[in-house]
Amino acid sequence: MTSTSGPAPLHFKIVIDAAAPHEQAGFWAGALHYEVEDNSALIERLLGSGAVPAELTVEYGGRRAWRDLAAVRHPDDPFQEESGTGLGRRLLFQRVPEAKTAKNRVHLDVHSVDGRREEEVARLRALGASVLRQVKEPGGEWVVMADPEGNEFCVH
Repeated sequence: MTSTSGPAPLHFKIVIDAAAPHEQAGFWAGALHYEVEDNSALIERLLGSGAVPAELTVEYGGRRAWRDLAAVRHPDDPFQEESGTGLGRRLLFQRVPEAKTAKNRVHLDVHSVDGRREEEVARLRALGASVLRQVKEPGGEWVVMADPEGNEFCVH
């Protein structure tokens, strides 16, 4: 039997393939003013119980982290205290062996404060992004940029 209010909305995260997930997480945490998730307590617990081998982890930023995964979350959203996993707006970077080879089919739009797009672009460049092109159309203006691994995003 279904509820009269309909099904509950689904929780999701955006997953981005990466050669260097921790570096990508660091870039995007800085770009979005998000926080890099700290999964070290969960990892230490799993290592201590023998549930995961140490080879699946690395030391990064002074704490134990997953070797092939790193995530960032919005600082105001809830997260699981015991695992450090965000329960709201979140980006997960997963290590893949192949490099990016084509245009993104999905990209992020970053919205700057009105009148401060140029400052935001300069800040993102200082973090490691590059400008690909500036777009001026009747419907608006934005700057197409690439993160350190070449993933396109737009700054409005």
